[in-house]
Amino acid sequence: MDTAYDAGIEMRRAVMGDDFVDAALERNAGKDGEELQKHISATVWGSIWNRPGLEKRDRSLLNIGMLVALRATGELRGHVRGGLRNGLTREEITEAVLHTAGYCGAPAALSAMKVVQEVLEEELGPKES
Repeated sequence: MDTAYDAGIEMRRAVMGDDFVDAALERNAGKDGEELQKHISATVWGSIWNRPGLEKRDRSLLNIGMLVALRATGELRGHVRGGLRNGLTREEITEAVLHTAGYCGAPAALSAMKVVQEVLEEELGPKES
């Protein structure tokens, strides 16, 4: 691996899955967003996600909280899937969103939980009582 971009693409695929990464790259190929995809792959995924000090599951948990705070529900969907791939449980993800209600407010948490619930049901099926 010669570049931060290559390391980033490898990490991005490990966390988000090939389908997600391929779709993001293809959607932006030859368009205005292409350079942003390259930049994010090299800096966020290549440099930050590859740093020592935190496990991937910890980074996923942090991302879920930050995306709730930013009300970035479009990105949240992919990162919930990534969190599951990185070993987070349904309960941990749900608890993280509940925790954000105290710091980000109920509207942000409620909006996020709609997306989280959809992803959890798609990936894991309905919650058992």
